[in-house]
Amino acid sequence: MHNIKIDTYLKIIFLISLISILSAYFIEYILGYQPCNLCLIERIPYALSITLIILNYFFNQNKQFVILLLILVFAFSLLISFYHFGIEQGFFEESTVCGIKDANNVISKEELLKQLQLKTISCKDVAFRIFGLSLSTFNIVISLVIFILLIKIFKNYEKIKS
Repeated sequence: MHNIKIDTYLKIIFLISLISILSAYFIEYILGYQPCNLCLIERIPYALSITLIILNYFFNQNKQFVILLLILVFAFSLLISFYHFGIEQGFFEESTVCGIKDANNVISKEELLKQLQLKTISCKDVAFRIFGLSLSTFNIVISLVIFILLIKIFKNYEKIKS
């Protein structure tokens, strides 16, 4: 590991997470591409990492625990992104997560029928690409890089702590 302190690594992860979230909202609200349900779920780890890093700076109690939590968050991000990529490529079948738009508001069978009649964005259809790659592909790469970085930080914590 380079001679960079843990706070610097956390700032880099914070910045990457913030750019990822802002990019997703830009693509959705400014460019007008509607995300599928898995795309929305893939935003959760970035929001969690932003929250954890901000809380770490306010309370600054146990950075090693925060790093461990971030490892778990980005492991989840990697799994969800890989699953989404697998659906896009036809390796996996779409799950019910991809079908129902807002499962929290489904109370009765009539509401469920209404939800099924609405046009939902399929998880296997890639609406937006950058350099020919889907956003779930980019998410796999970003999550993997951050995951590996966090594991190295955790393993070398005593050597690089601030």
